[in-house]
Amino acid sequence: MVKAATWLSITPEPERDLPRAVATLACGAAPPAAAVAAETERVEGLILRGSERAWLAYLHAVVKLIDRRARDPDGDVQRARACATAVISNHHNLLLGLRGRGAELTASDRVHLMHLVTDKTE
Repeated sequence: MVKAATWLSITPEPERDLPRAVATLACGAAPPAAAVAAETERVEGLILRGSERAWLAYLHAVVKLIDRRARDPDGDVQRARACATAVISNHHNLLLGLRGRGAELTASDRVHLMHLVTDKTE
């Protein structure tokens, strides 16, 4: 019997938008195409061959990267932070509607991201 992987059906934005954003955050500026391609492969590998726990660990690492780049003056980095924050925040909020432990496992990151989003709009 195949175990249902509801976490894979949430939304396509993480796999579409995170590779460029994460590569930008990792590079500290607009990334070279090779860095985006490598991050795309990493995300695809997690989605195709990974587990929910591995995927959530990856997203948690991205949240840490968002925090590390908080004061970076580069415009590309700040846009990447905003993109990654929005994408992961949305992802984690959608987990609230799914069965399983995803919402529980991401609770602290969800609250942290909510504060980042709220602080930007005030």
